[in-house]
Order: sequence, then structure tokens, then C-alpha cells
Amino acid sequence: MATGNISFVTEFILLGLTERLDLQLPLFFLFLATYVFTILGNLGLLTLIGLNSHLHTPMYFFLFNLSFIDLCYPSVFTPKMLMNFLSKKNIISYQGCMTQFFFFCILAISECYVLTSMAYDRYVAICNPLLYNMAMSPKVCSRLIFGSYLMAFSSAMAHTGCMLRLTFCDANTINHYFCDILPVLQLSCTSTYVNELMVIIVSGINLIVPSLTIFISYGFILCSVLHINSTEGRFKAFRTCSSHVIAVSLFFGSLSFMYLQPSSTGPLNGGKFSSVFYTNVVPMMNPLVYSLRNKDVIFALRKTLSRRMFPS
Repeated sequence: MATGNISFVTEFILLGLTERLDLQLPLFFLFLATYVFTILGNLGLLTLIGLNSHLHTPMYFFLFNLSFIDLCYPSVFTPKMLMNFLSKKNIISYQGCMTQFFFFCILAISECYVLTSMAYDRYVAICNPLLYNMAMSPKVCSRLIFGSYLMAFSSAMAHTGCMLRLTFCDANTINHYFCDILPVLQLSCTSTYVNELMVIIVSGINLIVPSLTIFISYGFILCSVLHINSTEGRFKAFRTCSSHVIAVSLFFGSLSFMYLQPSSTGPLNGGKFSSVFYTNVVPMMNPLVYSLRNKDVIFALRKTLSRRMFPS
């Protein structure tokens, strides 16, 4: 991956989340528990959606993809983060750093667009229920997911390509627990102007466009809900959107705080703690929020457990 990049640095040192020795072991067990819960939660949701035919709908098709992303997402950096809590010096190779950054970009941007597709799905379901089957046909859903992954891959290639053109001379200590773009840029001994411009443009497109789409979708949803006469109908409509609103607020809020600013002014320590939300908290919360607040998922869980415990 480093072909053509004249770099004097062959490895980087990750400082981790904190340098306080008394916090290393408690944080290790905290993030280990978070990681295990994330893996089990998303695997469970993937299994439930796959095994239960009544969940084979557009809404759960998008949720299936969201769970798949959340299953892979923390695995890009959490194992390395856990190693850092137990070792004195956490080293990652140049190639490993660029690879980690590439997959981080793909998965983070994919999640942005999958959440956007889910907002569009809720808009059609509430505002145009009679046209739902046609507007959210399997062909349309597949195209939305394909577009999400295509945008993510293109953006990741652009970011990583710009990163590979940089030269790293002596400084190799990354003030982070993974190879995030802003901390890595500060180590370059060549101009990072193009990279900072790329952060603003690509991050802006991949945050502002989905955010606006979600905001507009929920604007129409709110107008439709307010025209519902029954209180029970309004509550049901709001309930179907509440889980998605929570996930979107946490994910887009923490991403915007981190990336919609130049690297020269970004608060790295604050950025590290902000990144915990979109790298660890959100992937863990999504299966929890979408299962506990969803009667269909709870029913599917009971049905699956009963089939396993009492096979016919």
C-alpha cells in the first residue's frame, strides 16, 4: 500500500485513550465488555432478521446492513485499543495504519448513508403508506445500499490516496487510539493543505448531505404525524422513529464535532473522547435500541428461542 510514498517512518506509536496508568486496567475491562456486547448484539440481530421471514421487509433490510456495519466497525480498531491498555508501547506499522484508516473510512461513511436510507424508509412509510411497497421495492432498497457502499468506498479511496502522498520524517507518535486522519496529519513533515481540504470537502459531503436528507425527511414526518387525529396513532408513529433519531443524533453529532474543522484547530484530546461515541458507543447501542424498543424484534426473539428450546 505504501508503494510510491517516500516515507522515512515505517511504524507509528499509538498513545491510546489516556496515559494514566491507574486507568489502564479498568478501561481495558470496560472496552472489552463493550466490544463483546457489540459483537454479540449485532450478531444476534443479524441472526434474528435472517431466520424470521416476517422481518424480511425494507426496514429490517436496512437494519440488517446497519448491524453488519456495526459488527465490523469496532473490529477495525478495538482489538488494537485493548492491546494498548495492557502494553507499555503500542506500535502499528505504516501499512497497518493506512489499512486501518481505509476500512475505518469505508465503515463510518457507509453507516452515514445507511442511516439516511432508514430515514427515507420511515418517511415513505409514514407520509406515503399507500405507495410504500412500490417506493421501497427490493430493487430500490438494493440500489440504496449499493449507493451507500459505493459512496463510502469512493470517499475512503480519496482520503487514503491523499494520505499516501504525505511524507513522515521523524515524528511517529499518534495522539489517539487508532489511525484517525487528523492526528496522523499533524505528524507529516510535508504540506497537509490538500488533505485538510479533502477532510472539509469529503467529510462535509458525507455529513451534511445525509444530515440534510434526514432532517428534511423528519420534517415531512413531523408534519404528517401532527395531522393524525388520534393520540395513539401519533404515539405509534413517533415510536417507530425514536430509535432511529437516537442513533442518528449520537453518530452524526460526534462525527461532526470531530471532522467539520481544520486539523490545526481540532482539539485532539477532546476529539479522542468524542470518537469513543461513534466508534464504540453507537455500534453497541444500535442493537440494544432497535431491539428493546421494537415489538417485532422482541417477538422474533421469543419465536426463535421457542423453536430452539422446543423443536417440533
